[in-house]
Amino acid sequence: MGADKLFPIFVAAVCIVMLVRLALGERRRARMDRVFLGYWLSLTQGWQQLRHWRKRRQSAEQARKAAQEVINRVRHRVEREGNVLTPEAFKSGSGSGSGSGPRKPH
Repeated sequence: MGADKLFPIFVAAVCIVMLVRLALGERRRARMDRVFLGYWLSLTQGWQQLRHWRKRRQSAEQARKAAQEVINRVRHRVEREGNVLTPEAFKSGSGSGSGSGPRKPH
């Protein structure tokens, strides 16, 4: 059953529901509206919760990867002299700039 057959069935079902709604009294109509509105709200809230859950999961995964990259980067750049951590970039003569002295801060 393709979309070309499902759409007219959907439209016919909506028309029948609206016709039944018109035939009902005021109290039953209000009750029916509340029931359909409740179903609609629960459906949309479920969809939004699913979307937000996926976004939170993806952002948590990205944060975990970024933190692991920083840890790995720091772990490989730092040498230990006793209780002091000394990065290679601060040692004289081994800076990334040209010249034999320590790097100049800019």
